[in-house]
Amino acid sequence: MHASEMAEDFPVVASDSDALEAARLLAANRLPGLVVTDPRGRPVAVLPASQVVRLLVPHYVQDDPSLAGVLSESMADRVAEKLHGKTVRALLPEDRPELPVVKADDTIVEVAAAMARLRCPLVAVVDGDGLTGVITASRLLELALR
Repeated sequence: MHASEMAEDFPVVASDSDALEAARLLAANRLPGLVVTDPRGRPVAVLPASQVVRLLVPHYVQDDPSLAGVLSESMADRVAEKLHGKTVRALLPEDRPELPVVKADDTIVEVAAAMARLRCPLVAVVDGDGLTGVITASRLLELALR
């Protein structure tokens, strides 16, 4: 089976899209992440939901997790405030990892190897420069376990 046969339609966002809307899309659809595209529709990054979740946690707590127990739950309520007025580009890490992308003719093993190597819950499937779909880890497992 090739990646083009495994790929599904999947929500994508442009790098200049509203960050709050992207977070709402992640939450409403319980997505593991979103493919981020450039103005021409080519994938440039994956925004994992975990990257957005990091906004719930202040940097000093990320550095010292033992401080999490002393913060109130209301800190999490402020995530919308943190996203207001930002673009998806602002949520992407500066030292972006390698783009999780596979070719349309890659096999299921090649797709699994890319996901495992990059530790990414989804990969973009491209044919030339164009995005043809997305394969999530759960979709890959579904097909592998048949």
